[in-house]
Amino acid sequence: MPAVMKTTAARLSTLYLVLFALCATVLVIYMTSLSVRMLTGQTQELIADEVQNLGRAYQRGGLPLLVRFVEQRSRQPGANLYLLADSNGRILSGNVQSLQPGVLETEGWTTRPFAYQRFGEGDAERGMRLPGDAAPAVNDGPAHTAAAFVLRLPNQMILLVGRDLGEPERFRAIVQRALMLAFGMMGLGAFLIWFFVGRSALKRIDSVSDASRRIMGGDLTGRLPVSGAGDEFDRLSEILNAMLARIGTLNEGLKQVSDNIAHDLKTPLTRLRNRAEAALSGDPDSDAYRQALETAIAESEQLIRTFNAILMISRLEAGYSSEHMEPVDLAAVVSDVVELYEPAAEEVGVLLSAELGAPVSIQGNRELIGQALSNVVDNAIKYSSGSSEMPKVVVSLSQIGDEAVLKVTDNGPGIPEEDMQRATERFVRLERSRSQPGSGLGLSQAKAIMKFHKGRLEMADGKPGLSVLMVFPTVSGG
Repeated sequence: MPAVMKTTAARLSTLYLVLFALCATVLVIYMTSLSVRMLTGQTQELIADEVQNLGRAYQRGGLPLLVRFVEQRSRQPGANLYLLADSNGRILSGNVQSLQPGVLETEGWTTRPFAYQRFGEGDAERGMRLPGDAAPAVNDGPAHTAAAFVLRLPNQMILLVGRDLGEPERFRAIVQRALMLAFGMMGLGAFLIWFFVGRSALKRIDSVSDASRRIMGGDLTGRLPVSGAGDEFDRLSEILNAMLARIGTLNEGLKQVSDNIAHDLKTPLTRLRNRAEAALSGDPDSDAYRQALETAIAESEQLIRTFNAILMISRLEAGYSSEHMEPVDLAAVVSDVVELYEPAAEEVGVLLSAELGAPVSIQGNRELIGQALSNVVDNAIKYSSGSSEMPKVVVSLSQIGDEAVLKVTDNGPGIPEEDMQRATERFVRLERSRSQPGSGLGLSQAKAIMKFHKGRLEMADGKPGLSVLMVFPTVSGG
C-alpha cells in the first residue's frame, strides 16, 4: 500500500475522495440542520394554534369545557401532549404520565427539549397513579423528548401543550444512516476506480518506463508504446517517439559523416603527404618547392572548405544557427548567381540562362539561399556537359500558391530515379570515375539549407536531364 500511495494517480484519487467527503459531510449537516429547524418551526406553529384553541374554549366554558377538550384531544390517534395541572403541579387531566423535573415551573416555550412518558409506558404500579397526584419524575421506563408551551391560566392552573420530537430525531437518524451509506459507496467507488482505471494507468506508465530503460540501454530503434486511445499518454508517447526518431536520424548522420570522412578525406590527405615527401626527397630546386607548396595550399583549402561544409550542414540540420533572417528577393539572388557562374559555364561550353517572372520575396537568409542555389547550379554545369545537344542550364523562378519555387534544369544525362534520394546524402558521388572535382557535399548542403528555411529540395526527371526544385513556403509577393 505505501508503494501505491507514492503514485500520482493514487494521491489524486485520495485527495478527490477526501475533498468530496468533506463537501458531502458539510452539505448533509447543513441540510439536516435546516430540515430539523423547519420541522421544529412547524411543530411550534401547531402547538401555538392548539394553545389558542384551548384558550378560546376556556374563555367560553371555563375549566369544565377546557378539561373536556383536553380529554377528547389527548385520546385521538397521534395526539399532541396535553397536561392540565393545578398550581402545585398535580396532574388533573391529559395523556402525560411523567415529566422531566422543572418543566412546569417555567412559562412560555420550553428552552430545550425535555423527557416525558405517556400513560401505559411506565411500570404498572406507577401507571395506576390517581388524578390529583403531583407529576412524578420520569421513571426507568421508555422516555421520549418533546417541546411544549406552558401557560398559566387566570386561576393559576397550568396548561401544557406539546409535541413529540421523535419525527425530527428519526429524520436525523435516517440522514446519518444515509451519510454512512454514502461514505461506504464512495469508498467502494474509489477502490473500483483505482482498481480498473488507476491500475490501467500504472500499467501504461510501467510499459513506458520499460521502453525508456531499453532505449537508455542503447536500443535507439525502440519506441514508447501507443495504445491508440488518443489520451495524454498517447500524445506524450508520440512526441517522445518523434524526438527519438530525430535523435536516431542525427546519430545515423553522425555515423555516416564519420565513415565518409574516414573514407573520402583519406585520399586527399595521403596525396598531400606524398607530395610533401616527394618535394623533400627531390632536388632542392626553388621552383619545385614553390610548386609543391602551392599544391599543398590548394589541397588544404579544399579540405578546409569540405570541413566548413560539414560543420554548416550539421549546424543547420540540428536546427541551430545564428544566421540573420530578413526579407529576401529571390529574383535578385538568381540574377547574382547566374552572373557569377556565366564565365565558368562559357568556359566549359554550357549555356547558362535565367527565366524570371514576377518578383518574389521570402523571409530567409540571403547568403545561405545563395549558397544553396550556387551548389545546385554548379552541379548542373558540371554534369550537363555530357549532353549530345548543346549543353544548357536554365534557372527559373515562379510562385505557385503560397510557395516560391526555384527550378534549375539541365539537359545532361540526369540521375536514375532510384538514386535521386541518395544524391542528397553526404559525400555521395554518383559519378563512379570521379573525374569531376568536388567532395559530394553540394546537394547535401543545399538540402540542409532548405530544411533550415522550412522548405524542401526535390528532384525530377527533366526529360532529358535533371530538374532540381528549391521550394520555399510562406511566400509574400514582392
